[in-house]
Amino acid sequence: MSNNKRALGFWRGWSLVVGGIIGSGIFLLPTLLAPYGLIGLVAWLITGAGAIVLALMLADLSRRMPRIGGPYAYCREAFGDFIGFWIGWGFWISIWSAIAAVAVACVGYVGFFIPALTRNPLLTTLTTLAIIWALTLLNIHSMRASGQFQVVATVLKIVPLLFVGLLGLSMGSVSNLPELNPTGGSMLGAIATSVTLVMWAFAGLEGVTVPADDIEDPGETIPKVLVWGALTVLGIYLLAYTGVILLVPASVLLNSTAPFADATVAVIGSTGAALIAVGAIIATLGTLNVQLLVVGQVVRAVALDKLFPQKLAELGKGGTPTLAILISASLASVLVIMNNTGGLVAAFRLMILLATLSALIPLAFASIAALLFLSRDAPSATRFKARLTASLAFAYSLLVIVGAGAETVFYGFILLMAALPVYVFVKK
Repeated sequence: MSNNKRALGFWRGWSLVVGGIIGSGIFLLPTLLAPYGLIGLVAWLITGAGAIVLALMLADLSRRMPRIGGPYAYCREAFGDFIGFWIGWGFWISIWSAIAAVAVACVGYVGFFIPALTRNPLLTTLTTLAIIWALTLLNIHSMRASGQFQVVATVLKIVPLLFVGLLGLSMGSVSNLPELNPTGGSMLGAIATSVTLVMWAFAGLEGVTVPADDIEDPGETIPKVLVWGALTVLGIYLLAYTGVILLVPASVLLNSTAPFADATVAVIGSTGAALIAVGAIIATLGTLNVQLLVVGQVVRAVALDKLFPQKLAELGKGGTPTLAILISASLASVLVIMNNTGGLVAAFRLMILLATLSALIPLAFASIAALLFLSRDAPSATRFKARLTASLAFAYSLLVIVGAGAETVFYGFILLMAALPVYVFVKK
């Protein structure tokens, strides 16, 4: 048990969901979705609906099993040690990959003030690493300090998104909207890829289920936080993304590393854009904070079940799993260093596809666990709803995995297969 038990109530839990989700995704996705035209907006609607379904599925599971580890704990309970280990491994990969991606996105917005950062790969890498390790030290210090930082960061990051959305609706132009499918290829393929990219913007939804030991009345609080957090994020995203595509032509978005800042430059000049860039930096820092908090708890949960080395379950002086956080931050740093030559946007795209794939596999397994548990244990009056929610969550997870593309699935599969010798070593 954590030394900071019950450090997180409803609002801090809500800030974990909203703050953990809203980060690099929304702030760079207008650029990544620009090649797909208005299909990008369709992808937001599909992904938002899918995220709500995933939230409802996770809410059902968290009521039944409010345990540390979230999706990992559910899968281990349903399928045993090996599948539990495999899912925990994939979940862990998804988070430290996401840490690398979000830190890269943060540097993209710092580059609005210091352009040399986005033009020089070495400076980009060094700044990215500095951001990762500064927040690593904060999370090692204590969970309460991390939670307090998160509430402030969450409130501050919402303001610029609402501002850009309202600015676009009031001062944007429909002439800036792109055509439906400028790729000229398959509509279904473009939708699948766009949905996978957009799902990155909802990554972290499951994060609040992980530190169950530190949440007040987790069986009641976690479901409420999941649903209200997902609804909050969906509303903000739709408003903000619509505002950007109304303000900035698609041809400009294609080459932007700070699309929200560019959107405000087009209307109110550099002062407003600077405020947006500051908001984006705060948003990405808040997301990084959540990811570092969650990654330590995931590793600790697996270690407590004796499926990771026992040292990783130990808590430091601040009541946080220090060694688990340090190793995860180190792996994220290695990923940043390995991808420092292809350009900021290209590196970000690869990292988010890998992180999204690695996160969706645990959620797909968790959906099947929900079918097993809730079909059997749920009251007859709610059994049909539980089955339907879990089935839709699995179908949606599968769609996003397919949309990641063959190359990403291949690399993700290799990373998951690398878990097998580790499992044998740990069991021996």
